[in-house]
Amino acid sequence: MVITCSLALITSTPILKRLHGFRCSSSLHNNKKETPLLLKFAVSGVTELLRIFSSGTTQRLDTVPYTQKGEPVVSGVDDIVDILQSDYENAYFLTGNFTSAIYAEDCSFEDPTIKFRGKGLYARNLKLLVPFFDCPSLILQQIEKAVNSEANYVLATWKLRTYLNIPWKPLISIEGSTVYDLDDDFKIIRHAESWNVSALQAIGQIFTPSFERHRD
Repeated sequence: MVITCSLALITSTPILKRLHGFRCSSSLHNNKKETPLLLKFAVSGVTELLRIFSSGTTQRLDTVPYTQKGEPVVSGVDDIVDILQSDYENAYFLTGNFTSAIYAEDCSFEDPTIKFRGKGLYARNLKLLVPFFDCPSLILQQIEKAVNSEANYVLATWKLRTYLNIPWKPLISIEGSTVYDLDDDFKIIRHAESWNVSALQAIGQIFTPSFERHRD
């Protein structure tokens, strides 16, 4: 999303703060791990790297089509599922086109590399990332709701694949899941991702040249 990639490693301050650390059960909700200091330095390094390359895309950023959809009618978890499914069909991680109205203003966004609050910041990060995506693909594998006495949430599993528009054209390929925790008004208050690769492996993808892309 968001974005929110998985690519939270590409979305830390200010150009990289995305995507996505998912938790799909109450036990997982409580499974928090502190990001290693070395990883924080690596994310900061990626941030600075993309800042450098983003200087050449300033004009393109101004022309990125970004839309915050209007206020939808939401009366239950099923409505949130339908709206999120539509956003995935629009590949919102990769296009920045998502239904912001279903998120709380101070919604928490997290993935294995970073955590921050604010749907406005999330929206800006998505927009900043769009010009870096080359031949992007986001496939929604499954989306389902969970309703229990403690909380309501939606769980989505997905596959993301994209090259990055930087000189060595790295390939980012991540399978993950996102948990959308809801409040009593069915607003998303937490957008949390988990990936099939570690945070270090995800960052490693950014620094790995893609020879496959040059053969395409």
